[in-house]
Amino acid sequence: MRLSTRLLAMTVVLAAACGGDSDDRTQHDDAKPAAATAAADAVPLSGRTIEVLMITNDKGNYFEPASIEAKPGDVLRFKLVQGVHNVYFLPDSNPGRTNLPPASVYAQLPGQTIDIPLTFGTGKFYFQCVPHAMLGMIGHVEVED
Repeated sequence: MRLSTRLLAMTVVLAAACGGDSDDRTQHDDAKPAAATAAADAVPLSGRTIEVLMITNDKGNYFEPASIEAKPGDVLRFKLVQGVHNVYFLPDSNPGRTNLPPASVYAQLPGQTIDIPLTFGTGKFYFQCVPHAMLGMIGHVEVED
């Protein structure tokens, strides 16, 4: 089975599995992630929103930018350009870190956004798109005062 056929099949399965999810983690343009709400109360939001594009094209699947500098209280706004993507601050990639947001729902419609308030401390945090991490869709944010 060709790699492109396998990837297409995996994408269809993931999209079908995640398409009907309507739990509290569903993101909207102006919604806070459910798990980050309590942490957001402890760290005031700075008002700065940093847009990160989630892209699928002939170059592959990737975040743009993949390397970000931010301050506590900034908000990362992941915006879908094309494809089906999510954002996950995987605990294994961020050892010793607590209060990381849970894996987001999958953005499936161009223009859909996922907001992640940076309320979980300072340092370097790694994130990924779960189905595309093995294809290099990873990034990091350096949060400094």
